[in-house]
Amino acid sequence: MERPPESDLHHEFFKAEHTTRYLEDYLESHCYAGQSLKSRVQLGFSVKTITKRGDEWLVIGNRAQYLTQRIIVASGLFSSANIPKFIGDDIFKAPIIHQEDFGQSSVLTSPQLHRATVIGGGKSAADMVYACVKAGKSVTWVIRASGTGPGFLLSPKGKGPYKNAFEIGSTRAAGTLSPSFIGPDNWWRRFLFGSNPGRKIVNAVWAGVDKETREGAQFESRPNALPGFAKLKPHSPSVPGSVLSGWITSSIERPMTYHRTRQSGLTSGRPFWGNGSGGLLNRADFWDTVGPNVQVHLEDITHLHAKHVCLQSGTEVATDVLLCGTGWKPNSFDFFSADDLVRLGLPHRLEDELPETTEFWAQMAQQADDEVLNRFPILAEPPKHHHKAIQATPYRLYNGIAPLDDRSIAFVGHFNVGNFFKGAECQAIWATAYLDGNLKLPSIESRQLTIARHIAWCKRRYLSNGELGNFLLHESNFYLDDLLQEVGLTSHLRGWFSNWFRPGLARDLAGLRD
Repeated sequence: MERPPESDLHHEFFKAEHTTRYLEDYLESHCYAGQSLKSRVQLGFSVKTITKRGDEWLVIGNRAQYLTQRIIVASGLFSSANIPKFIGDDIFKAPIIHQEDFGQSSVLTSPQLHRATVIGGGKSAADMVYACVKAGKSVTWVIRASGTGPGFLLSPKGKGPYKNAFEIGSTRAAGTLSPSFIGPDNWWRRFLFGSNPGRKIVNAVWAGVDKETREGAQFESRPNALPGFAKLKPHSPSVPGSVLSGWITSSIERPMTYHRTRQSGLTSGRPFWGNGSGGLLNRADFWDTVGPNVQVHLEDITHLHAKHVCLQSGTEVATDVLLCGTGWKPNSFDFFSADDLVRLGLPHRLEDELPETTEFWAQMAQQADDEVLNRFPILAEPPKHHHKAIQATPYRLYNGIAPLDDRSIAFVGHFNVGNFFKGAECQAIWATAYLDGNLKLPSIESRQLTIARHIAWCKRRYLSNGELGNFLLHESNFYLDDLLQEVGLTSHLRGWFSNWFRPGLARDLAGLRD
């Protein structure tokens, strides 16, 4: 990929259009068996059903059907827009636009759409807020009080030899600051999470990230900010060792129990737990733009009426367009039957599986949870937080890719990893070896234990975001290392110092096929 012009760079981050152009060029320029990759892609093809017929899979779509012996489902995590339903949306006189369609809409250019209301607390909502202010719109930002609150928006600036914050977080050294079974079990990680001095180091690092982010935004003291600006402050406590109290519930895999949080003495900052949304700011003047120009409301919407968004306090926000930065639905496997969802280990309703299956995984979850807490006591008592329950079982896929009992199908892109470019490449390599039969797997009992332990850890480590057992952030490099190691590839490893302190990026994978 050619380096974008300097005007399109911010701390080495670049506009998405350059990635789109690179992918289009790649599809056109790479040919196999006399046929380009682009000619093999069918755009606008909607899959209706996928069913197993003997040893083959039948894929039926909106304009064709295919029969294949092997199939990779790469529909990903961001395929189905989450558009909230509100009372009165059927009589609402203003357009409702999801973040997915914002870029192709006329919101920024239309003089008729002057008053914009943005809902959602994450990065996509923040980006739409910023763009609308820059386009001269009158902007109101509504974040529901009943959710996880405002997203944690971090500065993209790097430190020392690192060009940006992403590079710092992409080092394996940074990954050791997260308690996890993924990656090497060495003396350093045991020291960090098995001793008081180690835990103090972990606390200090994460508290520093939290403090730097809050001070940079100046939530309480930013000059010229409108009165509601302070409501953008992330909710989670930021001081390690806080006396925390509150009730949290356990997951769907275990009988419903309640845990009382006690004095933690451990990291309670939101960057560590990752319970809500967040991201890196890629506009240097983001807070300066939002502070004096955006009306912020931290409350729920009760209903829509005419051209008004009505809030729980009774406030009515006049608007010409409602922009939904509300993310994506947790999973979209509507093309599989309920029986196949269960059989393949995909998220499904508990009532769709046999009672003995539910009991088996509940016992596995209990044993795995005990192992997680015994190894990482730091995960036992998270801070008080809003917990988003998911009314489905988690993913029960080995390595987040493979079902337990069907080697003719694989799922890629369903683990939320920190680096999707590198993640897509590594998962594709592993899935190809798996489907070709060139990968020797552990016993099914071993894979079941691995899956149960990962689910238990993920729910403890990332709280709401870990409910489906498919969320990785700080552990991404170690997870991808493990995938490549299982297929016998190590050329991306460059020596002790580079392995630990150089960012683990997609470019490291150049030449892996050789």
